Amino acid sequence: MSADTPTPDHAAAGAAADPIVGALRQRLGDHAVLEQATLTGMPVVWIPRESLTEVLKFLRDMPEPFEMLYDLSAIDERLRANRRGLPASDFTVFYHLMSISRNRDVMLKVALAESDLKVPSVVSLYPNANWYEREVWDMFGIDFAGHPHLTRLLMPPTWKGHPLRKDHGARATEFDPYTLTVEGQDVEQKALQFQPEDWGMRRTNDDTEFMFLNLGPNHPSAHGAFRIVLQLDGEEVVDCVPDIGYHHRGAEKMAERQSWHSFIPYTDRIDYTGGVMNNLPYILAVEKLAGIEVTERAMTIRVMMAEMFRITSHLLFLGTYLQDLGAMTPVFFTFTDRQKGYEVIEAITGFRMHPAWFRIGGTAMDLPKGWDTLVQGFLDWMPKRLVEYERAMMENAIVRERTRHIAAYTTREALAWGVTGPNLRATGCDFDLRKKRPYGGYENFDFEVPLGSNGDVFDRGQIRIEEMRQSLRIIQQCVDYMPAGDYKADHPLTTPPPREKMLQHIETLITHFLQVSWGPVLKPNESLQMIEATKGINSYYLTSDGNTMSYRTRIRTPSFPHLQQIPAVMRGGFVPDLIAHLGSIDFVMADVDR
Repeated sequence: MSADTPTPDHAAAGAAADPIVGALRQRLGDHAVLEQATLTGMPVVWIPRESLTEVLKFLRDMPEPFEMLYDLSAIDERLRANRRGLPASDFTVFYHLMSISRNRDVMLKVALAESDLKVPSVVSLYPNANWYEREVWDMFGIDFAGHPHLTRLLMPPTWKGHPLRKDHGARATEFDPYTLTVEGQDVEQKALQFQPEDWGMRRTNDDTEFMFLNLGPNHPSAHGAFRIVLQLDGEEVVDCVPDIGYHHRGAEKMAERQSWHSFIPYTDRIDYTGGVMNNLPYILAVEKLAGIEVTERAMTIRVMMAEMFRITSHLLFLGTYLQDLGAMTPVFFTFTDRQKGYEVIEAITGFRMHPAWFRIGGTAMDLPKGWDTLVQGFLDWMPKRLVEYERAMMENAIVRERTRHIAAYTTREALAWGVTGPNLRATGCDFDLRKKRPYGGYENFDFEVPLGSNGDVFDRGQIRIEEMRQSLRIIQQCVDYMPAGDYKADHPLTTPPPREKMLQHIETLITHFLQVSWGPVLKPNESLQMIEATKGINSYYLTSDGNTMSYRTRIRTPSFPHLQQIPAVMRGGFVPDLIAHLGSIDFVMADVDR
């Protein structure tokens, strides 16, 4: 497939073979539908703004429906040079839909003029559109007509401007020096005050005065800088409002100012417990744009290290999950085992939590001598520890009483809110991208997908213990069948090029210098890669404009929709159940706020 921006003729040729695009053409007419050929692996279709609600409802209600709004965001197109064959657009809003039953996706795009930045809200169709639309308003200033509460989400209420617009500053040197007077501090504090009436909440009912309680943003059970305002009637949670953004660092904005190569370390810090697992979707998306096919050895090394981080992340989850339930000692045991995992990771990569070790075209270096002995030692240690965790903790009567049938939801509810990963599979939904859409070499491994049945706090804990067993099984296959060969692809855009060739050929030395100092130049196109990360599905949607850096980087993280779902799950529950639910979600705020 060509990496050049497609013409309408190319798109039309592909559309005839796609039943979804065909159905849209039949419904709206050929003139109203334009398919864009990309490297995203799904149909990307431009539709008129006035048809948006109709099309989304059609796709949601059709047989084998697109039941999940996986992502919703926007692109500032005003400085994009390579748009040949695409509709005129100053800003583009895109809707990424997922069908579990069809095991396929579709992306809808709506073109907007700068003078008319308004689209209809789709919260009535997909409830999880609420936060996504608020984020687009916050970052781009695009209005969603009919949204129930269109206010800032990630930025402070007093912020001026919309950060992901191309004319908004990105570096501190582009702003005036920051000052905060006493009066200014009062203004900021007042803006953060919670007003129940703004959210349709009553302060009293016929015989009760409700209490409004801040949980967080500095509370150990909030798992980071996360605030949730509770409307309480005694211990009962009448309603609640999650408040995020305290950990927002502008990761997507930073991606527009870093080369394709130099942005890799930033990905480690999205889900900061996931390590190189964060590198993987970004690297795979870049490799699609570059046309790079990595070696079997590189793929196997990547899978092994990603599964090592799945285990260390799940161990952290398990300890804090049980701590939130009131068990104080398990976290010390899980941290001990996590340390053993980090000893292996550090020996291979040189770092512990944030190795930034994957590279465009392979890995930073080959496996060191003795790596297999270290990894095998960890594989021999962990299985009996997992048995102990089950016997001492998950079979504990108090733990079961605190978690069984608590904060439960169905598969249908999970999909409506964009829930993925272990939290979705805890409802019994058999959907794991490593099996359903194998990527990066996972098709070469034999493992099972653990499933729950009740979708409750207990299942969300138990399933992660089972996932660690399967990760150990995958890593054992890596040790037993590690392919020989190079750890980097022999490709001009591999960054940096293999060192041994750099020392032999002047052309490779020049390429190394240019790719490290300027970064590789990738042809104009769009690519997307989804992976089964530690907390759910994580993806990078990259737009290249033929430059050394990304024109637009969209980072879709699993924790963002998982927190948005909290009020729907907890209304009518109790405060201790909320704490148990927060512990069972497995989130970090960097993964939410980016």
